[in-house]
Amino acid sequence: MTTGVNRRAALGLGAAAVLGTGLPAAVVPGKASAATGLAPAVPERGPAAPAAGRTPGERIQRRYRAETVRAGGAWQALISHLGQPVVASHADDLVEAYSVNKVAVAVAVLDKVDRGQASLAQRLEVTAEIVNHAGDGIFPLDGAYPSSVTLGHALALLLSVSDDTANRLAGLVTPTVEVNQTLVAKGFPRTQVSPSANPNRFYLGKTTPRETHDLFNALAAGRLLSASSTEFVLKVLRSQAAHTDGIRRDLSSDERARVATKAGWFTNGRNEAGIVFDATGAPTLTYALFSQGAGDPTDFGGTNAAIQARVALGRLFVDIVGPGTSRTPAYTPTNGG
Repeated sequence: MTTGVNRRAALGLGAAAVLGTGLPAAVVPGKASAATGLAPAVPERGPAAPAAGRTPGERIQRRYRAETVRAGGAWQALISHLGQPVVASHADDLVEAYSVNKVAVAVAVLDKVDRGQASLAQRLEVTAEIVNHAGDGIFPLDGAYPSSVTLGHALALLLSVSDDTANRLAGLVTPTVEVNQTLVAKGFPRTQVSPSANPNRFYLGKTTPRETHDLFNALAAGRLLSASSTEFVLKVLRSQAAHTDGIRRDLSSDERARVATKAGWFTNGRNEAGIVFDATGAPTLTYALFSQGAGDPTDFGGTNAAIQARVALGRLFVDIVGPGTSRTPAYTPTNGG
């Protein structure tokens, strides 16, 4: 995120328990929850065969409940399958979005491109001063400034490796006020970045699981941006270079190409949102998962409890959507040259 603060430091079974309610911050596995009166379900770990008689929604509810209880902490989520919500846990709570809101930032920038007020080919100067050495990304690694990149290059890094300097570069094109005004105009008044002293720099702000879920759905449906801008965002989010340490970790390369995802993390928060596409390329399952206080707050790697919960959910999501080959070009690594 764009800040000088170091982000490392600073329908069915159980529907009444999952739809419209949340889980308590801490539940002892195997014990009845005081909030729901129901004991946590034993999870299906890995690519398990569907349990007899369970609908896809019931399977998702069961796994979500088990994995979030296992991980601990507080969770807010909205998950839908075939257009129907199957998990809605504190879905309207205002939460810290962290880098999940970089998708919203990209939407604001690309809206300006669609209106002819910016271009993916325009060049942005990368000065030593604008590089965020405390954050994630590639720009702090090259050590050679000033340099310049295109806006398209910056957005690709913003959405794939969650580059924080790219967030600052996006702010050169769309200042804080403009980002927020664009999001309000597109129907997302609670998905807002937060201003800093510099009008062209912003903290990544807040959202709700429902608005993030709906933003992804509207994006995939082509309701937010032009066809070319929509394709740009989804291509990056589905690329092999995009986030793999969560929903996509336990997937094959082809399966990963069917999932457009964006994660965000800071202090004790671990978030991820995205869409799983079916074999025909249709958006089929949408998830917006936010958590705080799960596992070790200093662990930003794959061993964090919240990330492990998302790994299990991601495997189930793709299994439920079903097998198929991605409609994106097959991943073909090279050996240099």
